[in-house]
Amino acid sequence: MSGVVLIVEDEPGLRQGLSDVVTAMGSEALTAAGLGEARGIVAARTVDCVLLDIRLRDGDGLDYLGELRGTARGVPVIVATAYGDSERTIRAMRDGAFDYLTKPFDLEALRATIERALKQRALARSAAPAPDPPETRADLVGTSAAMLAVWKLIGRAAGSTAPVLITGETGTGKELVARAIHAYAPRARQPFIASNLAALPPTLIESELFGHERGAFTGATARRSGRFEAAAGGTLFLDEIGDLDPALQTKLLRVVQEGTYERVGGNDPIATDARLIAATSRAVRPGAAGAALREDLYYRLAVIEIELPPLRARRSDIPLLVAHALRGTPARAVSEEAMQRLLGSPWPGNVRELFHVLERAAVLCGSEVIDVGDLPEAVRAAVPVALGPQAAEDISLHEAVAGLEKQLILRALERAKGNRSAAARLLGIGRPLLYAKMDEHGLGGRGVE
Repeated sequence: MSGVVLIVEDEPGLRQGLSDVVTAMGSEALTAAGLGEARGIVAARTVDCVLLDIRLRDGDGLDYLGELRGTARGVPVIVATAYGDSERTIRAMRDGAFDYLTKPFDLEALRATIERALKQRALARSAAPAPDPPETRADLVGTSAAMLAVWKLIGRAAGSTAPVLITGETGTGKELVARAIHAYAPRARQPFIASNLAALPPTLIESELFGHERGAFTGATARRSGRFEAAAGGTLFLDEIGDLDPALQTKLLRVVQEGTYERVGGNDPIATDARLIAATSRAVRPGAAGAALREDLYYRLAVIEIELPPLRARRSDIPLLVAHALRGTPARAVSEEAMQRLLGSPWPGNVRELFHVLERAAVLCGSEVIDVGDLPEAVRAAVPVALGPQAAEDISLHEAVAGLEKQLILRALERAKGNRSAAARLLGIGRPLLYAKMDEHGLGGRGVE
């Protein structure tokens, strides 16, 4: 699939490298070092795809993404950055980005993404504008590939009113994701009502959800509104939906299908426009052993399904989570040895367990640095996972990221048999940036041209 691709990137080597990739694919590459040049090209030429860096010397790529909706309506925009984070990923996907890639690029994934964008451009020339940015943001942490996929789904879901089903082990952050979808949606200023079905007595769940009329049962001395009514115009989050009684699953299915319900003891249908988001830590997919949901209800709820990865499947996020958890605590960092134990622990309780361990350690350590002895026995017993050589006794977030970056460069040089140009291509960056990073990490004497 050929077309015209505009590359907006301020790093010369990477800009040229991306241009070479696009040209090799049979497309025309136009390049801009900043937003000013990009605006001039878009005004003068018809482009079929934009590869847009976020952090540019003359402005924010995300701001320009919104501008492109007016000046290049319908053109797929692939957002790229070396600074992946949940806030920017969600904003980009919500505001209409075709996809979001992080540097260093996986060249095969980059080519495939550009191909998909050009194909989409060939099939359709228009797209609906995204809603205005809400004032709130989600408190989410993670830059791993697994979490990047979650941020993308949140961004897509925020632009829809379709039901969402969030699945994942206990402690993975299902309610945080539900709140993020609400916070980034047009109805962000409307109520977000959360209800943990596992915490409610089974006999009261129906009344809690739908409300009841006076005299509906013993003790019902007055009419009472339910959670659906309280969430009118906003979002109703039903946590642990897999624990819902089968009879109530049937009633909930009717609400999802017809958009109406009756209070307990009442006969008058009540319309609801609450956006429904459900979550469960149990197996619910049809055909799964012990599936906890009716098949028809599952398909109604899982119009958009978001499966959260366990912490053990995204260990590269642990240094970021540690830095996040220590904010506002007496501790400012963890020792290298303690970080190795944190990285090696299986974390059956996932992020919730990690935060509990760090909160406890920050209180008990008696200093600004958490060491191995401050961790619970189960974590101390974990097989340590090294982050790479560290120059200092303690490890900060910056040092953790630098250690991982250095390991990636060494691995690329090894695979390229010391050839720096080939290593740069493996990393998806230009040679100048590779040379700068090698100097930064004390690797300037390694490899050959």
